[in-house]
Amino acid sequence: AVMSHKPLSKSQSAPAFFQHIHTQTVMITHPIIFVCVGLVFDSQMLKHEQDCKDTSFDPGYAGRIMSIWSRLQECGFRNQCKLVKGSPATFQELLSVHSEQLILSYAGFSERTSSIPYQIQTDHDMVLKNPYSATILKMSVGSVIELAFRVARGELRNGFAVVTPPGHHASRTQTNGSSIFNTVAIAAKQLQERLKVKKILIVDWDVHHGNGTEEIFYSDPSVLYISLHRYENGSFLFGNGQPTRVGSDRGIGYNVNVAWLGGLNPPMGDAEYLAAFRMVVMPIAHEFSPDVVLVSAGFDAAEGHSEALGGYRVSANCFGFLTRKLMELAEGRVVLVLEGGSSLTSLCDALQACVGALMGNEVCPLAEEELVRKPCTNAVESLKTVLHVQSENRSMSEKRCPLLRQETILRNFAEQKKFTVTSRE
Repeated sequence: AVMSHKPLSKSQSAPAFFQHIHTQTVMITHPIIFVCVGLVFDSQMLKHEQDCKDTSFDPGYAGRIMSIWSRLQECGFRNQCKLVKGSPATFQELLSVHSEQLILSYAGFSERTSSIPYQIQTDHDMVLKNPYSATILKMSVGSVIELAFRVARGELRNGFAVVTPPGHHASRTQTNGSSIFNTVAIAAKQLQERLKVKKILIVDWDVHHGNGTEEIFYSDPSVLYISLHRYENGSFLFGNGQPTRVGSDRGIGYNVNVAWLGGLNPPMGDAEYLAAFRMVVMPIAHEFSPDVVLVSAGFDAAEGHSEALGGYRVSANCFGFLTRKLMELAEGRVVLVLEGGSSLTSLCDALQACVGALMGNEVCPLAEEELVRKPCTNAVESLKTVLHVQSENRSMSEKRCPLLRQETILRNFAEQKKFTVTSRE
C-alpha cells in the first residue's frame, strides 16, 4: 500500500557558502562557473507501485517521493536548484552492469516481458503491478546518469537524485528485495566508460549493506566502495558486509565495510558515525583522491525507524554534516542518490539537511551531547576491526592501497583521542 503523505516542514539554517569549492574539474580544460545544485525528480515516479512481502523494505515509494518533494518546495530548495531530467536508460547502459537476462526480465525490452507486462516476480516476492514500472525504472537510472554527467563535467556544482526504488542490493545477475537496477553502479560505469573518469568513490550510508554494489566493483581498483551498515556478525537482514571483504585481485584494498556490531545496545548515533568518518571514511577517501563522489544515500539509519528496519539514531543534521565532509573531496563533485528510508519525517529532515549542505548552507549544529559523547564500545571495536583488516591487507599487498596511517589511527583509539567533534569542525 502506498503510504499517505502530507507536507512536512522544518526550520532552515542561514546560508553561508563554502569557500573551498573549486570551479574547475579534471574532465575539462577551461574554467567554468558552477550553475547550481542539480535535483532529479520526475512526477512519473509517483505512479510507481509494488507489492513486497519482504517487510524489511517499505513499499510506499510514491508517498516517500511526494513527501520529499513537498518538503523541498516548502523550504524553498526546489526553486534554488536546477531540475534535471534525463532520457530513459538504454539497453546498453543497463548492460554495463547487469546481465541481459535480468534486463529483459524487468525493463520491457522484449516480447517476453509484454506477455506478462505488469506482474513480474522477483527472487524476493516482489511484484511490479503498475504499467508504468518498467518506464520508471529506466527513467530513474537515466536521470541519475544525466545528473552524474553534468556534475562530472562541471555544469552543476553537485546534486541529489530523488528516485525510486532503491538499487544498491541489485547485482549483475540478481535482483534483491526492491532493488532491481543498481542505479549508482550504472552511473559509475557510465562515468568510467563515456567520460573516462579515472577514480570514483562510492559511499553507502544506508543502514543495510549494498551487497550488489560491492559485488559489481569488487575487483575494480578505480572504484573505492565504502559502506557503513548494521552487521551483527551476519545476523542482520541479508548478513552481508563483513569487514574482511576487502576486494579481490587488483581491487584488493578498495572495498571497505564499516560493519557495526553490538545490536542496539546502545543503538548507533551521531557520535559513532562521526567517529567512522573521522577514523575510516575520510582518511581513506582523501588518500584515494577521487574525481567524483557518488553516495548511496539511504536514510534508514536515521532516528525514527523501527528496530527491524535499523533502529539507529543518526540525526538529520548529522547526515548534513557527513555530506559537507564529502564535499571536501573531488573539488565538491558529489552526487547523492536516494536509497532506503521509510520514516517520512526523519527521511525528509535528513534529505533537507543534505540538500542544504550541497547548496552551501551552513550545516545546523549537532546536539551538544553528541559532540562530546565518546562512541560506544561496540562502535570502537567495529572501527578497530575494519582498520586492522585494512591495515593487514595493505601490508600484504604489492600495490599501494588507499588506506594510510592505520597505525596512527589505531594508536589514537588506544589513547582515547580524537573521539569528539567540536562545533567548529
